[in-house]
Amino acid sequence: MYLNFYGLNEKPFNSTPDPRFLYLSPGHREALAQLQYGTQERKGFMVLTGKVGTGKTTVLQALRRRLEGDTAVSYVFHSTLPFDGILEYVLEDLGITKPEESQARRLIALNNFLIEQERAGQSTVLIIDEAQNLDAATLEQIRLLSNFETATSKLLQILLVGQPELKAKLDLPELRQLKQRVGLRCQIPPLTPQETHQYIRNRLRVAGARDMALFDEAAVDRITEYSGGIPRVINILGDHCLLFGYADRKRRIDGQAVNAAVEYLEEGMTSQRRVLSLGGWGLRRQCKWVLGGDRPRGRAQ
Repeated sequence: MYLNFYGLNEKPFNSTPDPRFLYLSPGHREALAQLQYGTQERKGFMVLTGKVGTGKTTVLQALRRRLEGDTAVSYVFHSTLPFDGILEYVLEDLGITKPEESQARRLIALNNFLIEQERAGQSTVLIIDEAQNLDAATLEQIRLLSNFETATSKLLQILLVGQPELKAKLDLPELRQLKQRVGLRCQIPPLTPQETHQYIRNRLRVAGARDMALFDEAAVDRITEYSGGIPRVINILGDHCLLFGYADRKRRIDGQAVNAAVEYLEEGMTSQRRVLSLGGWGLRRQCKWVLGGDRPRGRAQ
């Protein structure tokens, strides 16, 4: 709705983990480099942690792109599945012909696949996102997958990704064997104020913005304060800022526009009514739909 008004080719603050928009802060760059190193050097178990919304999934998508060509990757994001479900998903994801229904036959099929990959000079990586949701019994069964190995190298690299609670779970006494096998640990911290400023400019640039100062300094400062350096929150707030700025016909987002967006995110209907009071009925109807309000009833007020 606001793309033409701001001279954008696409929305700069989409919530999807598009690697094109990846801003490599020092924390993200280090995590990505470590994960690439860990998979190439076959470290076995690796752990990536970070608070909700810090960009873990986007880093994983970038990692997958870097591994393309010589690595088979299975990316499991349904972490509430039992181990049997995870194993079935992995076989399907790797394109392994489904064997008989017993778990033993499935494990044999996976082992045969890993051996063929090794003979072809390729590696295999299993990524499990939101791994903090896995119970201890499932994690222990996943640990046993690391027993697929030759005398010189691990056949399967396993990357556990999750929120900080994952670190606490790995400290459980019943998971001490898994903890001992972790060959690499990294984490993604929130963005600093300076990195938040660069993050916003980077997303605007990728989206085709001609005005890299579309968000003025006061706006960036307020976004930094509210988001706490969490990229997901920056994206949600940034998108709402552009919508509010468009409704107010502001060519540049200022602190007032950010405050209006924050008010909407915190209180909902107060700011929504403010936006709906602007412009013609068409604009009001579009804003109401985008902001998630109810369908209009009767005539516009």
